[in-house]
Amino acid sequence: MPASGSAGSGGGGEQVSGANVIARALRAQEVRYVFGVVGIPVTEVAVAAQELGMRYVGMRNEQAACYAASAVGYLTGRPGVCLVVSGPGLIHALGGMANAHMNCWPLIVIGGSSERNQETMGAFQEFPQVEACRLYTKFSVRPSSVEAIPSVIEKAVRSSIYGRPGACYVDIPADFVTLQVSADSVKYLECCMPPPISMAEASAVCMAASVIRSARRPLLIIGKGAAYARAEESIRKLVEQCQLPFLPTPMGKGVVPDSHPNCVSAARSRALQFADVVVLLGARLNWILHFGLPPRYQPDVKFIQVDICAEELGNNVRPAVTLLGDIDAITKQLLEQFDKSPWQYPTESKWWNLLREKMKSNEAASQELASRKSLPMNYYTVFYHVQEQLPRDCLVVSEGANTMDIGRTVLQNCLPRHRLDAGTFGTMGVGLGFAIAAALVAKDRNPEQRVICVEGDSAFGFSGMEVETICRYNLPIVILVVNNNGIYQGFDAESWKELQKHGDAASVIPPMCLLPNSRYERVMTAFGGEGYFVQTPEELQKSLRQALADTSRPSLLNIMIEPQAMRKAQDFHWLTRSNM
Repeated sequence: MPASGSAGSGGGGEQVSGANVIARALRAQEVRYVFGVVGIPVTEVAVAAQELGMRYVGMRNEQAACYAASAVGYLTGRPGVCLVVSGPGLIHALGGMANAHMNCWPLIVIGGSSERNQETMGAFQEFPQVEACRLYTKFSVRPSSVEAIPSVIEKAVRSSIYGRPGACYVDIPADFVTLQVSADSVKYLECCMPPPISMAEASAVCMAASVIRSARRPLLIIGKGAAYARAEESIRKLVEQCQLPFLPTPMGKGVVPDSHPNCVSAARSRALQFADVVVLLGARLNWILHFGLPPRYQPDVKFIQVDICAEELGNNVRPAVTLLGDIDAITKQLLEQFDKSPWQYPTESKWWNLLREKMKSNEAASQELASRKSLPMNYYTVFYHVQEQLPRDCLVVSEGANTMDIGRTVLQNCLPRHRLDAGTFGTMGVGLGFAIAAALVAKDRNPEQRVICVEGDSAFGFSGMEVETICRYNLPIVILVVNNNGIYQGFDAESWKELQKHGDAASVIPPMCLLPNSRYERVMTAFGGEGYFVQTPEELQKSLRQALADTSRPSLLNIMIEPQAMRKAQDFHWLTRSNM
């Protein structure tokens, strides 16, 4: 069966392979980072990308590669590429694609597939890849010919960053990769234009400003959409000009510094429960914000939704005002209203006093837990000592259950897009992929910047072999494994031995338990990095100081904590239950 587009392969003139066309098309769209696991049929694509000056990072698992590529999209605004082999390779990447789709991060996945003349014959790793990816992407396609690859890649990149960002998939048959075509027959498209900036209707902006002015208990919620939109300057101006309390979502941290006096993270439940006007800046009323429903919120709370996606407006609650468009542009529109007619929320109001009282109470409770001298340490002790040494501009990656939730309340972010975690999809296993992406971006932008990857011991296990990737590329990442011997909770070594006396391990060991005192730091030393086994606050302080000072190689601190350690009591269950 003759290959489509092969007509240009005859005759004289320069010839170019499909692999080279893919690489040139990606470079034309200003794609800089490629992650993947090579093999038949995509190895040549990775080689061609490197030859054209792109950064290729070979990972140990396609899922982690996809997480890394999507994190690049979030951090830079330009999609990273995940390059995978056919069949199982593509299937492994689906988790990363789904995560990017849920997080609204730009991502390009390029998957090799079976040769076209073997389709339906039971070809090697044959799988309906284009169809499988449609559920997880904005755009999923196979080019009709090698010559069509540049236009398809341009559309994939454009689709990934326009409107609500997301993942796109480009399928490359194995025979395309090595097929030679006339260089003159391939037309490369100019880099797609930046996403258009849209503004909200003027009347809606006026109405939103009026609703804010009338609020007795206002609250801004800053989501990761605001961070992606690079809206930090305008949002900080709005906070300070109007003296509004604000609450960041996990990856909205740092848009306005956590240390800002108007940040009410320490009174999160109180702020949500009693606010009468809530302005959502790039945040969705999903499970993270309890769907906007009582009892987390007042039944008559007024929501002002600011979002790039029209379909998001009105989800779960009927908003008082909807502002469709770019978050930075709309925030500037609101500022114009408050410039025309200055207004400031009184800083000594009952609402501010209520929030400050709760913040003081919660901070005191956390400080009491952090100051405990008993061993093993608890989460708060660990994180307070870590916070003391964290560089102001470090990128913090975090995943786990209590590790992530408690760490978010203690570890401060001063800059936008400097925190990456499990995100909207609540995905475990993202940590090392995210850290690798963050370290590569940091190396290009600010070589002195450090990446701190804070992992629960269970979360670390999802992609622990990526430590080899970190060491292979000598990325100065500091990994903190907060080790409680389990998922949520575990057992100490003595309790473990007692359990084993009562029968086969698979029958008596609780499902949440992991092997006590596992030496995760030795995974790092096995590949040439530095490992530390930490049991006391003094050891934690010393080893973290050494790890941060050593920029020549990565480090891993295996920090042992009380297996039954938990977070402090919460006003509401952290997930979705409404009736307690």
